[in-house]
Amino acid sequence: MSKIKVKTGWPRVIVGFAAESQKLIKNAQSKLEEKGLDLIVANDITAVDAGFAVDTNRVTLLDREGGSEELPLMTKAAVAEEVLQRVIELLSATDDRS
Repeated sequence: MSKIKVKTGWPRVIVGFAAESQKLIKNAQSKLEEKGLDLIVANDITAVDAGFAVDTNRVTLLDREGGSEELPLMTKAAVAEEVLQRVIELLSATDDRS
């Protein structure tokens, strides 16, 4: 498996998604590190009220700094808004360090 490290030039935030059926946080954390991601959205695909066959999701956001935030059950659109907000925050933090 190749490692993805394409951060060159202007500030970027690389987001990954981990659909997991077991060891949600451990597996997502491994993917975050292996792929050099800034943020990963960990999704437990065994949850009955979240995932592929429904309009809602419950995810945990993990970042490269060790942060973790478990989001409550919400619509997939609301999850997308939360992920986008986190990307904006990460880009802002990158700009502040420049």
